[in-house]
Amino acid sequence: MNIAFILFPDYEELDFVGPWEVFGMASKYVDQSWKPYTVAATPTVRAFLGLTVNVDHTFDNAPKPELIVIPGGFGTRPGMSDEKLIAYIKQAGAGAQYVTSVCTGAFLLHAAGFLEGKKATTHWGAKNEFRELKANTELIDGERYVHDANVITAAGVSAGIDMALYVVGQLKGPEEARKVQNFMEYHPAPPYAEVAV
Repeated sequence: MNIAFILFPDYEELDFVGPWEVFGMASKYVDQSWKPYTVAATPTVRAFLGLTVNVDHTFDNAPKPELIVIPGGFGTRPGMSDEKLIAYIKQAGAGAQYVTSVCTGAFLLHAAGFLEGKKATTHWGAKNEFRELKANTELIDGERYVHDANVITAAGVSAGIDMALYVVGQLKGPEEARKVQNFMEYHPAPPYAEVAV
């Protein structure tokens, strides 16, 4: 399974790296035929907090994916009017088994037409902005991820890890997803009380 992480300037690091860790671990310990890779318009992409990634492929030479992951971040707003980026998302997602986003990556899925008539989620701080798009999309509150047909959207930032584990469970079963979760030692126990949003 080819798993394409589609990057763009000013994406949010953990939106990318969290699911990358999940699918990367799965490719080592669950199914070695899984191949996560990065794709962008340019050979290098700088994220919002400064991480620079040398991508595996550009839009012109990327393999056909069975699963795409779109991170969020402040780069999604200019990304919505980036014709090359949206065209690639449309092309890559058209034949994919699953189309996924993290955080405000939902804005790019909307621009590419994948959220039409669907239920979805995004970062809590961006929901009003998303609703202002007048999209034919029902935003769901209080969920870490939302699955509708072959589209799975995650809420903000760290929720991408939960979404990716869910996808592993959908494709390989809950026990394999638990195995990945255990390898990652992903058992969240934040030191401070949760803030209601």
